[in-house]
Amino acid sequence: MIMKRLAAVITVRRGIAVQSFGYARHLPMGDPAVIAHTLDRWGADEIFLNCIDRQQHGPDFALLDRIGKLGLATPLIYAGGIRSQADGVQVVKLGADRVAVDAMLRDSPQEIHALSESLGAQGIIAALPVSLRGGRLLWRDYRRRTDEPLGETLLETLAAGRISEALLIDWQNEGTSGSFDTGIIDAFPVSTMPIIAFGGAGEPALMQRLLSHPAVAAVAVGNSLSWREHAVQALKAGLSGLPVRRASFAGSEVRA
Repeated sequence: MIMKRLAAVITVRRGIAVQSFGYARHLPMGDPAVIAHTLDRWGADEIFLNCIDRQQHGPDFALLDRIGKLGLATPLIYAGGIRSQADGVQVVKLGADRVAVDAMLRDSPQEIHALSESLGAQGIIAALPVSLRGGRLLWRDYRRRTDEPLGETLLETLAAGRISEALLIDWQNEGTSGSFDTGIIDAFPVSTMPIIAFGGAGEPALMQRLLSHPAVAAVAVGNSLSWREHAVQALKAGLSGLPVRRASFAGSEVRA
């Protein structure tokens, strides 16, 4: 049986982990490396390091190097400032297992093909901040603060077999637990690509619905994991009946 996953998101701004609300308001939390170590011990299936202010600076290699040296057992996904094949390869060399790309999909889709040659399709995730309006998906450009339909070039890139999964980000509801718009999943036009749902998805009943959807391979959760100790175990304990790995902490397990 294919297991579904709970990915823990660490949103980073100016080198500090933050709680994020619609990527517009941020509350500081602390050192991303400390949080990554905690999530690793709590039994997250993946850790998603999302550096949201690296567009002009490139990937945060220094932070990646620090986290890579922790020896995490949990697979690490990195997003933020990846502009080229060389950036993506260096991110993996510093300890990430996979990369998530957004701006590259707009600016240089040819680099996606080159990066896929280096990492394999399984190493690349398409990060797509979207909203659902009038029954169709609109793709958010954070730099220009504009929205547009999923274009032909993007859809061709997604269908080319160079990318393993799509991280669908409900950016309007990001930071508000239990508010992910499930219509986004059904409106996504690439039916063969597994989906990671992120943005207001951190409420157990909603996670149950999302993970029960055949197109959804994982749910990514950020802020909800910051409100109490052992939050990963608590969320997984509420996902009974789903093919989700057990959470662990200090040698103990919580049955899902």
